[in-house]
Amino acid sequence: MDIRNIAIIAHVDHGKTTLVDQLLKQSGAFREHQHVAERALDRSDLERERGITILAKCASVLWKDTRINIVDTPGHADFGGEVERILNMVDGAIVLVDAAEGVLPQTKFVVGKALERGLKPIVVVNKIDRQDARADEVHVEVFDLFAALGATDEQLDFPMLYASGRQGWASPTLDGERKDLSPMFDLVLRHVKAPALDRDAPFAMVASILDYDNFLGRVLTGRLEQGRARLNMPLKVLRQDGSVVETGRLTKLMGFRGLERVAIEEAVAGDIIAIAGLTEATVPDSIGAPELTAPLHAIPVDPPTLAMTFRVNDGPLGGREGKKVTSRQIRDRLLREAEGNVAIKITESAESEAFEVAGRGELQLGVLIETMRREGFELTIGRPRVLTRQNPDTGEREEPMEEVLVDVDEPYTGVVVEKLSRRKGQLQDMRPSGGGKVRLTFTMPSRGLIGYHGEFLTDTRGTGIMNRLFAGYGPWAGPIEGRRNGSLISNSDGEAIHYSLFYLQERGVLFVDPGDKVYLGMILGEHSRGSDLDVNPIKEKKLTNIRAAGKDDAMLLIPPRRMSLEQAIAYIEDDELVEVTPSAVRLRKRHLDPHERKRFERKTDAEAAA
Repeated sequence: MDIRNIAIIAHVDHGKTTLVDQLLKQSGAFREHQHVAERALDRSDLERERGITILAKCASVLWKDTRINIVDTPGHADFGGEVERILNMVDGAIVLVDAAEGVLPQTKFVVGKALERGLKPIVVVNKIDRQDARADEVHVEVFDLFAALGATDEQLDFPMLYASGRQGWASPTLDGERKDLSPMFDLVLRHVKAPALDRDAPFAMVASILDYDNFLGRVLTGRLEQGRARLNMPLKVLRQDGSVVETGRLTKLMGFRGLERVAIEEAVAGDIIAIAGLTEATVPDSIGAPELTAPLHAIPVDPPTLAMTFRVNDGPLGGREGKKVTSRQIRDRLLREAEGNVAIKITESAESEAFEVAGRGELQLGVLIETMRREGFELTIGRPRVLTRQNPDTGEREEPMEEVLVDVDEPYTGVVVEKLSRRKGQLQDMRPSGGGKVRLTFTMPSRGLIGYHGEFLTDTRGTGIMNRLFAGYGPWAGPIEGRRNGSLISNSDGEAIHYSLFYLQERGVLFVDPGDKVYLGMILGEHSRGSDLDVNPIKEKKLTNIRAAGKDDAMLLIPPRRMSLEQAIAYIEDDELVEVTPSAVRLRKRHLDPHERKRFERKTDAEAAA
């Protein structure tokens, strides 16, 4: 049977997963009347809640006696490691571009990776049914992008379709028939070449995706690069340095049929398969027959740019809300994550019972923390920090830089430019983008964006859209101002009292409600001034023998500011931590005791002066 392997790549929220739903539906992968959830490939709770794809996933359809393996990839830059691995196991790519938003930073990232890999993408201008669609302009933007990324003449001559993934149609022309997705299927068969691989060589594949199954254990997915895979055949696993990791047997061989992984007896070079039965193999090891002597080539992944410290929860409430609280449990879970996610690196921290976790961005690490808390872990998380490096030629300190693209209503342009300039952002371009909006392009240090997103949404009344893309390393930009306000810090343990909080709200914005558990050193709110302030949240009203009817009823509290996990991580300063448990996200000082805090501040000041 003929095989085609394609990846669907695009900027976040340009309609990849919705399009895959329609491709599966129209190819007959679903039975008639079978109930299938919307965005069927977004299987995890987190993916459905956030409306984003976090992990790459495979599906397969049959079209005119040809098996088309489709890989849905994440669109967010923080999960770029997934995209890089996936492009190594396909022969073609469909680039989706929103008909209104056009080319955005992640479009640039994924297209650049596809062109580097030598793929000849098919471009699909999606969401053509939007009222603000500007298909012709977007076509020109895509061509300019390909040219700017150094595409060959062959790659520049890309085929183009106009489509609506939600409505399930595609057409080669804007005014063509809007019936179904058969033009897309036919174009894939014509334009994407069948994998030209040696089916008679010894079996070999590169593990591109690792996941866990409760019944099968470790499941490794990848493209069969050469030879044939047969059930129960002997295997050996090679690292990239050529060392043998383990030997074993292929106890479970699976192919993709529709949305399902189905057990098969044999697979040939070019097909995407999943195998089980190995205990040590991981991404990007080479798995092959015993006669395999050298590992297959695996594309190196861009290095992490951001790190956080994961610590045990040593606060007064530690161990009360979670089941997994020891450093050993945290360590084992993090190492397991690093095995399957090549964009994450784990190292022991200088602090006791703490680990440095490095990744691509706040969202990627935030998703890991959220996953762990749902699994019953308790953690404390330190402030994110960027990973710097020494320039190999000049010896200068360099830091990660980002290309930031902001779409904002015209009245808010001034405040955005001012705030980003204060954070060392340099305005590169400013142009109208239609509908009273302005598109701003900045280059700035990744450090400057930590903690800014919430402020950005406030400044633009929730209407601004900000996209970012790692743009390499640049010279250290010097100090960047952090949060301007101090913290309101609890000086007592207990439960917050309504009476006390009423008088504290004059001091700043509160983060807690009456009845919430509080403890010494916990952050209760944001001080209206730049300094920290110790306060008593459990002070009760003194009882008297005079009753003032209705007086307490008038003590109205302003609703507290509730932060999401990502907002809390972005909010804290270097001397603060986020306490994460299955039932709560709290902010606290690193040193809970006020005397210890002062000693630490004096020591830090003395070191800075020296």
